[in-house]
Amino acid sequence: MKARITFLGTGTSSGVPAIGCACAVCRSTDPRDRRLRPSIYVEVPGRAALLVDTSPDLRQQALAYGVTRVDAVLFTHTHADHILGLDEIRRFNAMQQGAIPCYATPAAWDDLRRTFHYVFDGVPRLGGGVPKIEAHVIDGAFDVAGVRVVPVPLLHGTTPILGFRFGGFAYLTDCSAIPDASWPLVAGVDTLVIDGLRDKKHSTHFTVGEAIEAIARIAPRRAYLTHMAHDLGHAETNARLPAGVELAYDGLVLDASVDAS
Repeated sequence: MKARITFLGTGTSSGVPAIGCACAVCRSTDPRDRRLRPSIYVEVPGRAALLVDTSPDLRQQALAYGVTRVDAVLFTHTHADHILGLDEIRRFNAMQQGAIPCYATPAAWDDLRRTFHYVFDGVPRLGGGVPKIEAHVIDGAFDVAGVRVVPVPLLHGTTPILGFRFGGFAYLTDCSAIPDASWPLVAGVDTLVIDGLRDKKHSTHFTVGEAIEAIARIAPRRAYLTHMAHDLGHAETNARLPAGVELAYDGLVLDASVDAS
């Protein structure tokens, strides 16, 4: 099946430009150097519209890129830049007249229940309401609205998180290591998106060099870096990347092949 992948955000946790920064990238007039917090939107015509993570910029992203339906949310992990837009699900509840299925690991659900206690505690609240979600636990490959999703365990520093594979497309954000057991899960992908924070070593993210090494091992037809800091200017960085590797940017749209369930 063919899918349309939209990059809603490709920046690091502080976004780009960073508050109070006057570096060349933060002052850049290239729109590809403006990066919201990381998220993608996977649309399979006639089947599903899947959101990966609910960034703090979700409302802005939905308005900018025409996100009007969410059939399910898949969470990679529970750091603030990946979950704090969860309350925006209320609008999709209203438009779709129902709860939105959400998928996360057991540990991530523990964090989500603490962070968004008002969604889960059952206490009646007056006013604008709360997001209505259906909690599903990820414990292996699963099907969402006719799409097969394969979770890919990753390490974000010492924290276990998930990437996701949808047939020929894999999304591995926020990783600093790919465990031995996960390499076979991304073997043969056509399109790979992978964390590439900056050139300087970081404790919880791949550098550009480390990402390129992982790309060479996986050997996709094309690869895109995401979760970039303001250290990386789009045009300047692309000019030195290997053939078939590029920086992603907010609003980038890709066609990809995904597996039906």
